[in-house]
Amino acid sequence: MGSHSFLGKLFHWGFVLLYAYGIFKQINDLSQLEDQALLQFEVVFSVVFLILVLSRYFYMRRFETFLGAANEVHPLHKTMAKSVHLGMYACLILLPVSGLAIAGLYTQGYTNEEGILLSFVLGVHALAADLSYVLIAAHVIAAVYSRLKGEGVWTSMVPVWSERNAAASHLAVKITRFESTSLQALSRWSASKKK
Repeated sequence: MGSHSFLGKLFHWGFVLLYAYGIFKQINDLSQLEDQALLQFEVVFSVVFLILVLSRYFYMRRFETFLGAANEVHPLHKTMAKSVHLGMYACLILLPVSGLAIAGLYTQGYTNEEGILLSFVLGVHALAADLSYVLIAAHVIAAVYSRLKGEGVWTSMVPVWSERNAAASHLAVKITRFESTSLQALSRWSASKKK
């Protein structure tokens, strides 16, 4: 395992911990921001989270999407994975940016949630949060699916439950065969629609 793997996992797990903490400690009522200590903590937390997400994004851009894959990955899988990753990063950047905007508006006297500007920013924040849950769930499901197939991607991301030998797994062979047939059919259908 190279140094990029260690740094990538450090970014990954640092982000996971901060994201989980952010969900756990989220503010449920804007009036809580009257507490100056809490407001300052939220601003610092948002800035640290934003720096971590941007650092991870620019760091991970240097690597192929299926870095640990033992076999060639279908182009459709790569496209889907890149789309989910970009969507996650967009949401994870919007969360602290909109949170900082909320804090900024609140300190400027925009305390009425029915006001159009604050309402819009709160809506963006809520949408980014909800969409991040969906995209992260899709990412986790895809990672587990990849793990079941024994592709090697899981082991490059997660320090536990390492893949041993994909070829020895009857389930992995069946999944890979079904997936390959389905993706070939989808590629043929897509090509026929373009003509």
